[in-house]
Amino acid sequence: MSGYWQMRSAIARLALLGALWILAAAAWAAPRIGVATMQPGEVFFERFGHNAIIVVDPASGDAISYNFGFFDPSEADFVGNFARGHMMYYLVALPFEQDLAQYRDSGRGVSIQWLDVGPDQAQALADTLAERARPENARYRYDYFTSNCSTQVRDALDAALGGALKSQLSGRSRGNTFRSEAVRLASPATWMWLGFDVGLGPSADKPMSRWEEGYVPMRLADSLREAKNAAGRPLVQSEMQLLPHRIAPEPAETPRRWWPWLLAGVVIAALVAGTGRRSPRVIAAVALPLWLLCFVAGALLVYLWGFTDHWAAWANRNLLLFNPLCVLLVPGAIAVLRRRNPPVWFGWLTVAIAAGALVAWFLHWLPLRLQYNQAWIALMTPIHLALAYVFMPRRLSR
Repeated sequence: MSGYWQMRSAIARLALLGALWILAAAAWAAPRIGVATMQPGEVFFERFGHNAIIVVDPASGDAISYNFGFFDPSEADFVGNFARGHMMYYLVALPFEQDLAQYRDSGRGVSIQWLDVGPDQAQALADTLAERARPENARYRYDYFTSNCSTQVRDALDAALGGALKSQLSGRSRGNTFRSEAVRLASPATWMWLGFDVGLGPSADKPMSRWEEGYVPMRLADSLREAKNAAGRPLVQSEMQLLPHRIAPEPAETPRRWWPWLLAGVVIAALVAGTGRRSPRVIAAVALPLWLLCFVAGALLVYLWGFTDHWAAWANRNLLLFNPLCVLLVPGAIAVLRRRNPPVWFGWLTVAIAAGALVAWFLHWLPLRLQYNQAWIALMTPIHLALAYVFMPRRLSR
């Protein structure tokens, strides 16, 4: 009989230990990690899409969105800091359902990728994000291409994976560049893609690795689908659509051709040269706003290169096509409009500006760092040459 009671006591102790083990396991269960990807919106700062890291608490089931995309326009000198490339962004932790509400209201699609990461990695990532979201740690220096909401998500995941994500993505490339992706995503807004295409220099035309491509949230989601975890299994365990996309879809990749721009430039140049023989005043009326536009664009390029931290705009050869010295031609154009002879240097300056455009064309074919500005060379060079032909000193003196 004593053996029976001893057996019952042992079973009871084992049951108690089992219950305690289950409770301890529940208390120490790893959080669930996901990456939410939001499709592009219609406001200019929404054009590139967005993403966030989602952490689901194993005990409560609450989902927290760690969102790196917040900024404060009420900060002192906000516009000036933005122009100089000194923008500060914030990491904010908020309930995922609250974060989803704005995308539901604006019709932007949202999907989530649940990641297959180890318990220690998941917990370390959750702890790191919680610490970074504290007000004293939340700010980070924003860069459009190398330190934005998506690269912060990418870097946080890579740190939790011990550098495995970067090692898988760094040696691969699809040939995309910072320029090609920026222009593609900005294409629905004409002023925006023009700004990127004219304003970016040769540094934006280096083919990106899949790692660098992660500055675009949708590209990062593509790369995560192909990545592996430490056990060699797919990093993305499952994927689901949370909200449908009800507005214009992400722009597709389309090849950029320069010959239509050359055709337009040659046609305009022929009209300028032909009309200028009979009526230089008409050409002066057309050239005046063009030269003012070149001055404004060129002055902005000089500012971006010389006075800001926007590294992707440095050494921009479009300065030779949108030459800020064109402002010096304005008085001469006004003189021609008033049937007066402009200064002699006016004609020679048009020749110098046309020569600068030819230099841009020449540099494009040298084995230097490529700048993808063939379209602007093809458009502007014939026009500058035609204007130089019309306003040469010997022609104006006739």
